[in-house]
Amino acid sequence: MSGVSEKLRALERRIEKVCERVGRDKESITLVAVTKTVDVQRIREGLKAGVVHIGENYVQEAKAKYDELKSEKIIWHFIGHLQSNKAKQAVKIFDWIQTVDRMSLARKLDKYVQSERDKPLPVLIQVNVGDESTKSGVSPEEVLELYKQIRSFDGIVVRGLMTIPPYFEDPENVRPYFRKLANLLEELKEKSSTPELLTELSMGMSHDFEIAIEEGATMVRIGTAIFGPRPFK
Repeated sequence: MSGVSEKLRALERRIEKVCERVGRDKESITLVAVTKTVDVQRIREGLKAGVVHIGENYVQEAKAKYDELKSEKIIWHFIGHLQSNKAKQAVKIFDWIQTVDRMSLARKLDKYVQSERDKPLPVLIQVNVGDESTKSGVSPEEVLELYKQIRSFDGIVVRGLMTIPPYFEDPENVRPYFRKLANLLEELKEKSSTPELLTELSMGMSHDFEIAIEEGATMVRIGTAIFGPRPFK
């Protein structure tokens, strides 16, 4: 037994506790189970235990799993850096793209959505809140301009923001970065003609999701706390 079900129950209890603490409905949190390097058998265990949303970092790895799991009811999220040459395949697999960080990618996604899908694709703008050279994402100052440009597209619709903040041993140190993203979303709503669509804040992973929820996360991306440590490749 890998204990996926037990880990998921324990995680759900932690999410419920933090929601109670800050007066939020636990149903307002979407748990995206991160399955990078996780084999299909363990993913199936997660699905049986109640996982619905799955997050993958690489299009090719996701494609293999997608083909094996076609009969399952899964909402697929792309959460890695998306290369433009993989945009067409990503549009065929994923229900959400959480990592739009440049206009050239947005343009390709829009083009392929209109030829491959029958409804718009929800996306999140990835923001590099920590200004880290090793991470993707637009700077906080560039969010509004990218949002305005994407608004002209019919194939994709911006539903909110996503970030991967700097890592700290003490999760409390991440709080200012999560708060910054939440504030950015509020600013975006104030300047948008369709603020009702800007509902999502994807932030928080196994190490720091409780702080993220306290700061307004609506999506948390969690792998290790469900499936255990990833094997080194």
